[in-house]
Amino acid sequence: MPRTIPHRELRNNSSAVLREVQAGETVYVTNNGEVVAVLVPPPRAAGVAPRIRRATVHGGFAELKRTEIQKPLQDVLDELRGDR
Repeated sequence: MPRTIPHRELRNNSSAVLREVQAGETVYVTNNGEVVAVLVPPPRAAGVAPRIRRATVHGGFAELKRTEIQKPLQDVLDELRGDR
């Protein structure tokens, strides 16, 4: 029977969980009690390669206009933090 873990356990113990999947175990990952992902080992058949997709770039942050501030950054951060 597949194991079910909350996403927090996957986040905190990802290396151990991935070792279990590599060893052949299927793991269901839940978020607020709902299954959101299934981790399964890759196929072992000869000549079968895992499906790999190249990452796509989203965001366009490089195109944002740079701004100049007139005072030291530490002063700006102190103002934003207020009386913490």
